[in-house]
Amino acid sequence: MANDKNLINNTMQKLPIKLYQAAQARELDRIAIQEFGIPGFELMTRAGVAAFQLMRTHWPQAKTIAVFCGAGNNAGDGYVVAKLALSQGLQVQVISLIDPGRLTGDAFLAYQHYGAAEGLVINYAPNQAISADVIVDALFGTGLDRTVTGHYADAIADINASTAHVLAIDLPSGLHADTGNALGCAVVADQTISFIGLKQGLFTGQAADYCGEISFSSLDIPDSVYAKLNASAERVVKLPMPRRSRGSHKGSFGHVLIVGGEHGYSGAARLAGEAALRVGAGLVSIATRASHAELINLTRPELMCHGIDSAAQLSDLLAKVSVVVIGPGLGQSDWAKSLLAAVLNSALPLVVDADALNLLARQPKFNNNWVITPHPGEAARLLGCSTGEVQQDRFAAVSAMQKKYGGVAVLKGYGTLIASGKDIMVSNTGNPGMASGGMGDVLSGVIAGLLAQGFSQTQAAQQGVYVHGEAADLAVTNLGERGLLAGDLMIHLRKLVNQ
Repeated sequence: MANDKNLINNTMQKLPIKLYQAAQARELDRIAIQEFGIPGFELMTRAGVAAFQLMRTHWPQAKTIAVFCGAGNNAGDGYVVAKLALSQGLQVQVISLIDPGRLTGDAFLAYQHYGAAEGLVINYAPNQAISADVIVDALFGTGLDRTVTGHYADAIADINASTAHVLAIDLPSGLHADTGNALGCAVVADQTISFIGLKQGLFTGQAADYCGEISFSSLDIPDSVYAKLNASAERVVKLPMPRRSRGSHKGSFGHVLIVGGEHGYSGAARLAGEAALRVGAGLVSIATRASHAELINLTRPELMCHGIDSAAQLSDLLAKVSVVVIGPGLGQSDWAKSLLAAVLNSALPLVVDADALNLLARQPKFNNNWVITPHPGEAARLLGCSTGEVQQDRFAAVSAMQKKYGGVAVLKGYGTLIASGKDIMVSNTGNPGMASGGMGDVLSGVIAGLLAQGFSQTQAAQQGVYVHGEAADLAVTNLGERGLLAGDLMIHLRKLVNQ
């Protein structure tokens, strides 16, 4: 499992950075065809060739394939794959969910070419046995925006029940191209190949459970086509850390203050503080309940811990530091509220997490000098909606948070999104082992540690999210995902920021 994750992450690095919504992908098609004179059938043929080559690369021993075709151009891609497979001596059957004579345009032409090669087309019937080494999913393209029902839902269920390998063309059928969520149901693919423009929905929402390994082909359209359209989002790419001057000292790399650690929650502040140190902050102080201060020092003496009983005691600390993290283990008591108010009154760069976000949701404020880092539940409270609504369209949710609260908004979860007001970035490091307590505290410390070293808000959020997930991926390499602890990331964080 861990090795598969590493393979997928390595493959991700080779994919284009820019991502597109479904409507934008269709516009790229239109520009290529109408403004650059590339025939639509030529693009369809290239797509089919790319899909077929990918299939042969991953499953060279396959002798039989079944191609599920629907009613649109995605079906045309499937017919091209089927014809190529026939020409290579494979046993092929196309399973069509419509009368293929109803196809139009380029898709109908692809069907005719397959028929001229004496290719077999059978009508789909629910629960029919699928005898194939590989299934090619060409049911739906990017235009699907409604719940899948009827025979299409039955066909998807049959594909998912099969033991065959599954290749999805452009995206798994049933997956929303923009949100990455299944529209009632979706094909679970081993491989997905996307064309011309990578769809943003492939990288967040529920997509990880459906896409398998993602590949891409531009179909050789010229760069000038892409120049005519702005991408809707981009993938985060890891940047090298700047080299340190040999004359550096601890004051060169900033001073982070962690504010939190209500009674019973000292561990959250400690995790955030150590994470900030591990990514290179020069100094880290913790403002916490007095009963916790000495205990935290016992296990991590490099943290400077201060017992704080009232907001007035924060003023001296705030005057000495360069970045503040507010929220880890903070709670929502009067003590927490007073500390949050004091921090918000400062002009310091902030990272706002956990209960500080829950308090902020009650009294919203706008601040362009902070990074907020909610998980979907906290995001729902910040936006006054349900968690389900946040997850229904994560891109819309992170954009709405950024507009409402300012600064940089980070929406955690698979395909963590980072919105700066100028763009939305997607990070695809990390794994399900991170679904355990303390991971968010570590992330807040990582981002603050990068801010302290001079990274911009946007860079600190993007690179912090990326390296946080990458550290978790390294931590599960030999031991697996279950049982991963937030503290297990620390040594890997140090390694990664020194590469």
